[in-house]
Amino acid sequence: MHKVAVWCGVGWDIIWGVTMKVVFLKDVPNVASAGQMKEVADGYGRNYLIPKKLAVLATSAELKKLEAQRQAEARREAKFGAEAGALSQAIASLEIKLSAKVGEQNRLYGSITSGDIAAEVQRLTGKEIDKRKVELAEPIKELGSYEIPIKLSKDITAKVKVLVEEKKADKEEKA
Repeated sequence: MHKVAVWCGVGWDIIWGVTMKVVFLKDVPNVASAGQMKEVADGYGRNYLIPKKLAVLATSAELKKLEAQRQAEARREAKFGAEAGALSQAIASLEIKLSAKVGEQNRLYGSITSGDIAAEVQRLTGKEIDKRKVELAEPIKELGSYEIPIKLSKDITAKVKVLVEEKKADKEEKA
């Protein structure tokens, strides 16, 4: 038990407060993040955190379980990092050629979007790329060569060369 100073309207009172150690299962804003162990007020833990399954008591079994989860997460991150590094090298060596219909002053009819780039990278590498990972500030609307970053993980970003060319007219379109 701890001494806790409490303002009681007239002055400060010293009361004996009870706390408990808990391991957080989920993020609780302004309190703790998932996996963190923290000492909280007994009533807060018993009446709010534990019933809502936001935290569990910090027993030795729970601490061992938490450590095992951290090690498993570290192994997953290492594996994902190695895969992302290999994919980054593959993407950096690519040069994507996209063609589109062109109007006056080399302006495209429509535009090249991050979805178009992600689909082409996926076709060439065989690896699935989410279009939200392609960091294209705004759609490409002119012919030319561009270097577009693709964020593969929080630490790894690959740059792909995109060449936007004029679409060749087919004989059927001319007729």
